[in-house]
Amino acid sequence: MPPAWEEPRAAAGGPLCGVRVLDLTAVLMGPSATQIMGDLGADVIKVESAQGDVMRWVGPYRHAGMGPLYLQANRNKRSVVLDLKSAPGRAALLALAADADVFITNVRTQGMQRLGLGVEALAAVNPAIIYCAAVGYGEDGPNAGRAAYDDLMQAASGIAGLFRDIDGQPRYAPVNMCDRIVGLYAVIAVMAALQHRARTGEGQALEVPMFETMAQFVLADHSGGRAFEPPLGAAGYRRLLSPTRGPYRTSDGWLAVVVYTDRDWRAFGSIVGAQDLFGETSIFRSHESRIVNAPAVGAYLAGHFGSRSTAEWLEVLRAADIPAGPVNSLDDLYADPHLRAVGLFERFEHPTEGTLTATRFPVKFSRSPATLRRHAPTLGEHGRVTDPAPDPAQDP
Repeated sequence: MPPAWEEPRAAAGGPLCGVRVLDLTAVLMGPSATQIMGDLGADVIKVESAQGDVMRWVGPYRHAGMGPLYLQANRNKRSVVLDLKSAPGRAALLALAADADVFITNVRTQGMQRLGLGVEALAAVNPAIIYCAAVGYGEDGPNAGRAAYDDLMQAASGIAGLFRDIDGQPRYAPVNMCDRIVGLYAVIAVMAALQHRARTGEGQALEVPMFETMAQFVLADHSGGRAFEPPLGAAGYRRLLSPTRGPYRTSDGWLAVVVYTDRDWRAFGSIVGAQDLFGETSIFRSHESRIVNAPAVGAYLAGHFGSRSTAEWLEVLRAADIPAGPVNSLDDLYADPHLRAVGLFERFEHPTEGTLTATRFPVKFSRSPATLRRHAPTLGEHGRVTDPAPDPAQDP
């Protein structure tokens, strides 16, 4: 029987079956990227220090080091503990790299160079490897090497400031959106590099910078008049920056609704007994006018929704085919009938943590589905630097 750190590359299934990923990432941005690769069938070997990924200790947990954010972001992986500051630890990582397709790290570039594990070192043992460095700022700019966390990136990329533009108070969105978004870009970059290598046989180095990625992401919506030279006006998409965009208060709760097209507005006018919304001077007369006057349009909507309950509004709006929905809490998501019907939640047994509920990979494949096939590993479950004999790079 082969050791626990060895398995055939083709054992997993999924569209990335046969791809081996050496994962030197921690916290959320890098681990979320490699979790997606693992869900898609890649063999992901997570390299940790003796202290482990810091997200292991974000609770609650049944056992120390096995918190929920860690469990979600590190499923479908194996854990190997290596002391990369030691010669044996570095040698073990290079041995793993020699048989890997992808190496991904969110350790700062200078740190990787100090460890002797930069692009050149890994390419020397594996010229075809794809070396993906997920960094805070691109190496060609003056901010290169600075620390980057989700909060800092929400502020730097303008997200926190967008809230200030709406109501005067900058704040963070209560989700690690920069980590998750940049993680997706890392997956896209790695898959594109794998496709390039399939055509040419060439490995390459990738740099996925958080600041540049999130700046591009935000400005895709909010370039506004700054898209032109000279500018035709200020940056910003008025509808998204309107303080009356919603959600809207009903008689017993809250409602999300997008009255967007001319057809939607005619239907809404009929519901509220306003047949003259499209007069020549009306702010509702065209899509352009409604965007320019977004605060007043939102105030008009808010003035109507307090007259009925959320359930009553959902019934009448959906009957008129106007897009509307509830404002869900986190607990509402676990009870949502649609999410349950499509099987988003999977229950499984973890060998140390007992029964767990996880959200499956949301995309459906007709021939090569993503799977939850391996539990998030305990620290060093598949090998440690103190084990001189094992070579995790070798297939059985």
